[in-house]
Amino acid sequence: VQLQASGGGLVQAGGSLRLSCVSSARWFTSYGMGWFRQAAGKEREFVAAITGGGGSPYYADSVKGRFTISRDNAKKTVYLEMNSLKPGDTAVYYCAAKLGSTSTVAAEYNYWGQGTQVTVSS
Repeated sequence: VQLQASGGGLVQAGGSLRLSCVSSARWFTSYGMGWFRQAAGKEREFVAAITGGGGSPYYADSVKGRFTISRDNAKKTVYLEMNSLKPGDTAVYYCAAKLGSTSTVAAEYNYWGQGTQVTVSS
């Protein structure tokens, strides 16, 4: 399974971005999808996840109320809508696929995209 993430860029604090991640999986709905991020010098951290059917999205406390994860199974794509961005959101964002249920634990995901850089200026 290959994952291709896109949509990152440079944005001012308070701005918005939408990340996309396209999957090559034949049975896309069999995979829970997650977004993680890694800031320079820090460990990769969970951001959001959504089940194969598109229900039960959940978020890290740091992004709750500002970020929205969604998926379009017909397009085999998962999205991360990011609003009210803060400089602390600056990181490389990765999408990941996990066969079966979702998780907040990066090590439990089976496939990873290449990452897309998000930079939020103050």
